[in-house]
Amino acid sequence: MLTGWKTKLQSWWRGWGYSIIVALLIATSFKSAIADWNDVPTGSMTPTILAGDRIFVNKLAYDLKVPYTTLHLAQWGNPERGDIVVFYSPQTGQRLVKRVVGLPGDTLAMDRNTLTINGERLTYAWLEPQALASLNDKLVQNHLFASEDLAGHKHPVMLTPKRPSLHSFAPVRIPEGYYFMMGDNRDNSADSRFFGLVARHAIVGQALRIVLSWEGSILNPRAERFFKKLS
Repeated sequence: MLTGWKTKLQSWWRGWGYSIIVALLIATSFKSAIADWNDVPTGSMTPTILAGDRIFVNKLAYDLKVPYTTLHLAQWGNPERGDIVVFYSPQTGQRLVKRVVGLPGDTLAMDRNTLTINGERLTYAWLEPQALASLNDKLVQNHLFASEDLAGHKHPVMLTPKRPSLHSFAPVRIPEGYYFMMGDNRDNSADSRFFGLVARHAIVGQALRIVLSWEGSILNPRAERFFKKLS
């Protein structure tokens, strides 16, 4: 009886098992080193990315890594100021999504939610109402929204005036090989203000687009956000 089962198992392995294992390795290697998606559970990047968005991550944006590791095989670029990137938190190892605000060699400071980069204060302007169309009314009523010009890269930020937060910090010099990350939800984001600078090798890839989006559950889709390009 056991011999019969052993024969069947060997036959299955030769016919299908090996092919299935190889297919799984190819699929997971693709996700690990080339492209993947991230489900966003929090609102730290609101209003650009909302909790419930599923984002597409290009892992070949800057380099090629050994699958399942952070070891680099080749590198052809580096994150630029304003890029939205996925990286491993230096504090917990958790994968996070934030915006690149400070580059290697920059000196960065913040005074009451106004950023200064290399001695130059960034400029801000109020967002137009149509830019908030995908946000619910309660969120819009309880927050302030502005467009931040991050050295030519304009993007929205959200402020919560009544919430205690780290909205000011002294100048920080960013060494080579490190980046300063911040969430667009400036008063409710655990970012480089709290866990420190992010090493280049810890950056997984660039978030380029929202693939799907829902509020609360898949039964409540936000169709207007499907396939929306991130900026």
